[in-house]
Amino acid sequence: MKSNLKVFLKGIIDVSPLMIPVVPFGLIFGVLSIDVGFSPLETMGMSLIVFGGASQIVLLQLFSGGASSLVIISSVGAVNSRHLLYGAVVSEHLSDLKLIWKIIISYFLIDQAYAISNEYLKKNKDQNRYFHLVGAGATCWVIWQSTTFLGIILGAAIPEKLGLSFAVPLTFLALLVNDFRKFINVIVIIVSGLVATLGYNYIPFKAYAIVAGLTGLIVAMILTKMVKTNE
Repeated sequence: MKSNLKVFLKGIIDVSPLMIPVVPFGLIFGVLSIDVGFSPLETMGMSLIVFGGASQIVLLQLFSGGASSLVIISSVGAVNSRHLLYGAVVSEHLSDLKLIWKIIISYFLIDQAYAISNEYLKKNKDQNRYFHLVGAGATCWVIWQSTTFLGIILGAAIPEKLGLSFAVPLTFLALLVNDFRKFINVIVIIVSGLVATLGYNYIPFKAYAIVAGLTGLIVAMILTKMVKTNE
């Protein structure tokens, strides 16, 4: 059986290539957070507590758009709800762990760490295999906190008149690039975008993001059923 340190280092090595796109993402978040009015302490606190890139960007987008606290909290929770699925999948590999370790691992269970460590957990049956997930998650944590901090420094140095808030939707467009390869995804993106755009001024409590997301899910479900029926 490999030592705890070797498994931990294996997690670091395996997840490292996935950290390349995280660096600019973290920098953008730090810069934009300062640009929309958050203090450096609030920005770092958000990265430490929420520790979720996409949900933190959603928070900035809604905050800058004047959404209510209820809508912001609901939207961030909805974006982060995918982690419940991650936890359900890896739970079978962690059933023998103490509660404190499960809590620690759940904090580090983000997209990149899950993608790498889930495969390792399935292929290895050693009792200490969960150290791979800790290593991968801790690496993601260090990179995200470091780039957020650097973004705060850059954000404080950039004049407000430059107005960098436009980078938020550009960041989301970058995240959607791969989804343009499938026709159903394109339809869902277009419908969701139209609902969000048209509902920006008409949906109460600035809940356009939630309504657009729910509409997109419904459209995706309908189109998927139609495709399966025709096969």
